[in-house]
Amino acid sequence: MHSRSLATPSITLTLVRCVRVAVLLLLASIPGAASAQVVAGEPQDTTAQFEGVQPGDLIRVKVWREPDLSDSVRVDADGNVTLPRLGPIPVAGASADSVRRLIVTTYARYLRDPAVDVTVLPRVTILGAVRNPGVHNLDPTLTISDALALAGGAAPDGKRDQVELRRRGERVPVKLSLDARLAETPIRSGDQLVVPERSWISRNIGLVLGAASLGISVIYLVR
Repeated sequence: MHSRSLATPSITLTLVRCVRVAVLLLLASIPGAASAQVVAGEPQDTTAQFEGVQPGDLIRVKVWREPDLSDSVRVDADGNVTLPRLGPIPVAGASADSVRRLIVTTYARYLRDPAVDVTVLPRVTILGAVRNPGVHNLDPTLTISDALALAGGAAPDGKRDQVELRRRGERVPVKLSLDARLAETPIRSGDQLVVPERSWISRNIGLVLGAASLGISVIYLVR
């Protein structure tokens, strides 16, 4: 009897500790429960230095009333685009508006009052817990959600609502809304959009709850 009375409190204490750990892990796995404070306390760096057009970007040129001159061309490794009648044009580091003015000025040699629309589609890599990770040229009118759809959407174990922006391997401390259009974000050419993977706890929530419930039941039985 004496040995049983000593063993019972020890078993109870161990089970209580196990339940506490399970509950803490469960809380930590709830989206936003732990990360929300970190994000709120981080500086929102949305004014990163603009680097302009980069090799690999896609430039969509539309010359009104001139369908033969309208085209979508990729910026080559030397930072040039090659357009009908114009040949190679250096655009590396230029803004979309600067590229438009340059093309208008150049086409003015051949056309009278040319009306030109230029859209720059930056090269962005979508990684992490998505179905088809890879490199995409993203139209600035797309939303973050649209961008993820181009990569096949988030995988079942992905945190779709916690997309991270990374630049040169470093995380940019900005919160990206799924409804935000790319033109409204600091995303630029060469960046990465990363969908983080959910923790083992959150992916096995039923198992954790079951273990916690079992531990509580055993505590009551040994008392």
